[in-house]
Amino acid sequence: MRDARLDEGRPINQVARELGMSHETLRNWVRATERQGEPADGASRDGLSVADKDAEIARLRREVAELRQEKEILRKAAAYFAKEMDR
Repeated sequence: MRDARLDEGRPINQVARELGMSHETLRNWVRATERQGEPADGASRDGLSVADKDAEIARLRREVAELRQEKEILRKAAAYFAKEMDR
């Protein structure tokens, strides 16, 4: 479990106290995350922050919606022209 409050550079003891947990448990989680190659400052291995990833996901969702709409238009156009060819 990651908490954005760690990204603010505050001491682990303070964050752990606010979360109502042992500072050693939180410290172990942070170290385990760092060992896995993910820095504790909110960036991931690819260097993108959570906000950057959220923005990318939103952009990709818009693109998928647009592509689905274009596909539907093309499907209807193909059906229309196929019907015209049968005349």
